[in-house]
Amino acid sequence: MKEIKAFVRPNKVNEIVHHLIDNDFENITLSSAEGTGKLQDENTFVSQKFSVTDSEIAKLEIVAEDEDVDTICAIICEYGCTLNPGDGLIYVSDVEKVYRVKTGLGNGEK
Repeated sequence: MKEIKAFVRPNKVNEIVHHLIDNDFENITLSSAEGTGKLQDENTFVSQKFSVTDSEIAKLEIVAEDEDVDTICAIICEYGCTLNPGDGLIYVSDVEKVYRVKTGLGNGEK
């Protein structure tokens, strides 16, 4: 299993999520965040909450089977892209084990 973390423009989230759900990837966690990156314009608005950030960003998190990773990343790229700097990043990491909070059991345990 893999965990996909995608950092994308907030105005692209609805379209990305719509297409993920249409392709049966329904378990998505969404968060609002702020980030730093290459500050392209010295007139860019700097966050009032965090003095070191310069852009609002949305984070999508999905845990998926290995064989679904390329499809999920392709959907995020296709519908998150504006062809401008700052469109975002996608990280893919291994998931070693999953525990259910309700039962305390790990994946595969009964």
